[in-house]
Amino acid sequence: MHTSFTGRRDFLKRAGLVGSIGSMAGSMAMMVGLPESAMALGGAGHSVEESALPAQAEEAPKHSIQFSVCGMSHDHIYGMIGAVQRGGGRLVAAWGAEQDKLAAFKKRFPGVKIAATQDEILTDPSIQLVLTSQVPCERAGIAVRAMRNGKDFLSDKPGMISLEQLAEVRRIIAETKRIYAILYSELLEVKAAMYAGVLVQQGAIGKVIQTINIAPHQVVQKGGDAGGAMPRPDWFWDPDKYGGILCDIGSHQVDQFIYYTGSKQAEVVESQVANVRHPAHPRFQDFGDMVLRGDRGLGYVRLDWFTPDGLGTWGDGRLFILGTDGYIEVRKYANIAVSAQGNNLFIVDRNRARFIDCNNMPLPFGPQFVADIVNRTHLAQNLDEALLAAELVIKAQRSAKMVTLQD
Repeated sequence: MHTSFTGRRDFLKRAGLVGSIGSMAGSMAMMVGLPESAMALGGAGHSVEESALPAQAEEAPKHSIQFSVCGMSHDHIYGMIGAVQRGGGRLVAAWGAEQDKLAAFKKRFPGVKIAATQDEILTDPSIQLVLTSQVPCERAGIAVRAMRNGKDFLSDKPGMISLEQLAEVRRIIAETKRIYAILYSELLEVKAAMYAGVLVQQGAIGKVIQTINIAPHQVVQKGGDAGGAMPRPDWFWDPDKYGGILCDIGSHQVDQFIYYTGSKQAEVVESQVANVRHPAHPRFQDFGDMVLRGDRGLGYVRLDWFTPDGLGTWGDGRLFILGTDGYIEVRKYANIAVSAQGNNLFIVDRNRARFIDCNNMPLPFGPQFVADIVNRTHLAQNLDEALLAAELVIKAQRSAKMVTLQD
């Protein structure tokens, strides 16, 4: 099994974004009018610098596949579709259980055939790939049926919400040899998070010791595809349906912990959840955190549903990566009180502190995933890492202490 860095690094190299840090610094220096010597890693003295990754022409898709949607309960489906389309996928059919979601989908994709049943999608021999963002408790079952019918599969996170579902998915992958992936979008679809991976791979901050992920979310959003543009559905409030806060949104963060530390084995040291401000939904969890210990690094994750309207977006997601020779901070969706622009990366090493605007970073997952389906390779995502993240969040959820805070 290839590691997740290998394929992404090749993609970025072709895009001109990976080489030596020194050569990349030269390109960025030209962007901001700085002398190249001011950007060199070995420059004398300490400095604070701003730069932007150079613009990259988007590569035309090299492959073509036909794919369909089987379940659109969460609006993450639109980002999933976009990723596959960037790789050359052609959306040919869709099924959805919720009429409001289906109506919005038809407006966005008016030419796509709407199937009356899941089986219409899962048994169609012309469809190579199936996507789902169905209610989380149902995703694993759809994946199993799709793979048994000869389809590759891409799931929204969480891909499953129980260890029994995880074991079944693992068994069917081994049995059918189909390609299965989970789109952990807070890594794979966030340009600054992906560029942080490039820097880590280059050794820019030495060996990674710890990741800290802070992932606040907003229950009712003003728009967009993050999932809360309309009133939340009943399943959103039921942990038996969505998996609990650690399993659900924590999937993103644990995936990043594994990715940046390179851990092959890991355990949940401690986890806790709470319902602080949602008494109308007593089983809902609006706060959770966990401590992780991997064989190659440590991790801490904090999750909540308390993003205030004043932020202007659905969450102020932050990533901190501590290394032996420096550290990285990623402000994913906003730079509060400075700019509404996302994809902000800050890096401090032994010589200087830098801000890097990562908005020109290419996103390799979609093209690589489509190429994997055509070539039967595993470059877009390391399956072992993806399923380890799923296992850890399920275990964190199962062992979490329920905390009650007094008013």
